[in-house]
Amino acid sequence: MTRKYFGTDGVRGRVGDLPITPDFVMRLGYSAGRTLCAEQHGSRGHERPAVLIGKDTRVSGYMLEAALEAGFAAAGVDVVLAGPIPTPGVAYLTRALRLDAGVVISASHNPYYDNGIKFFSSRGAKLPDSVEAAIEAGMDQPIGCADSLALGRARRIDDAAGRYIEFCKSTFPTELDLRGLKIAVDCAHGAAYHIAPRVFHELGAEVVAVGKEPNGLNINDQVGATSPDSIRRFTLAQGADIGISLDGDGDRLIMVDRSGQVFDGDMLLFVIARMQRAQDRLTGVVGTLMSNLGFQRAIEALGVPFVRANVGDRYVLEQLEARGWKLGGENSGHIICLDRHTTGDGIVSSLQVLAALRLAGETLAEACRDLVFFPQRLVNVRTTAGFDWKADRSIADATRAAEEELGARGRVLLRASGTEPLLRVMVEGEDRATVERLAQRIAAVVRTALE
Repeated sequence: MTRKYFGTDGVRGRVGDLPITPDFVMRLGYSAGRTLCAEQHGSRGHERPAVLIGKDTRVSGYMLEAALEAGFAAAGVDVVLAGPIPTPGVAYLTRALRLDAGVVISASHNPYYDNGIKFFSSRGAKLPDSVEAAIEAGMDQPIGCADSLALGRARRIDDAAGRYIEFCKSTFPTELDLRGLKIAVDCAHGAAYHIAPRVFHELGAEVVAVGKEPNGLNINDQVGATSPDSIRRFTLAQGADIGISLDGDGDRLIMVDRSGQVFDGDMLLFVIARMQRAQDRLTGVVGTLMSNLGFQRAIEALGVPFVRANVGDRYVLEQLEARGWKLGGENSGHIICLDRHTTGDGIVSSLQVLAALRLAGETLAEACRDLVFFPQRLVNVRTTAGFDWKADRSIADATRAAEEELGARGRVLLRASGTEPLLRVMVEGEDRATVERLAQRIAAVVRTALE
């Protein structure tokens, strides 16, 4: 399905450029209000439908929040404002407060000058493509305004952070605690800055935090899950037992151990899978096209099936729901534990990893001892609008040559980013030097094709 505005994770772009402009976002709120809440409005009699709006810490969040609020109000939809809160917190609160939809203003791991809008349904799940298409179709219509008696109203929920903290804590086994652990937390100057440290502290850990002073401009700036050296250095400097790093909207996770070794999404997903297999509650695992082949083999060695989804946590979720499975994720750090939450959640996922370590009495390195990863090289090549890399013969020839050289001992994957103007070139194989050489060769061909 071709979508005009929605990408793999909502609507996203540079602030001030379409589609992230005040007028566009107001029209988006109006169309979403009419599309998402039509059925609920009819079934609730005189009561207006209501949506929750949360945001991360970007300075543009104030402007976009006001524009969305105006659009929803014009459509006759009440708005509940949660303020800065992680994306999965919006999913939880939408469901807990029995609201009709949730909206997040965030560009996740992108720099501060980007922003985006993504939606959750009343049950805290990301919207299917068909609903996003309906919202887009509605935006081609002129924006209207409900009668004054039917206009939406806005109110702020003051205890949003506290409610979400209690939810996160509830996903950790009641018979366990984190006493005796010193945990370093990198909040990426993002939406979890006032939440993540409290969760781990209230479960008994000694907590030290970095990336906890947002100013509207420093989100993801050399901190957070996309800058793993930040949590590695901080964990070592603080002498912490373990380090936990989130991205700007709190749905992505990486961890480090006391020696400074970094553990990505594949590794952390394996630790959770291993615990669930020992408890006889693991039916299958969903990875993505980017999941390491060594991770796939380790999961299959546990005696459970493994499948790959397209890259993007929405596609992992689709596979989980279609198969009735509960666990999946990406090596980037998006981990979905459907037995704990309806969407990927960095804090909740870290608690599942910590529970696994506590139950087994192991370190992260010990829990991952059965993982033997294939060397994998990812090269991001910045592209231009309209670049059709799939139709370029030189890129196809370079890809085919690399695949022939690797044979059955590796693989090549090219894919366009769903959130940035990048073509991602990934090569995986047994020999690190060969993998590096082939990845750089294909990336060079792509750059030449762009000239």
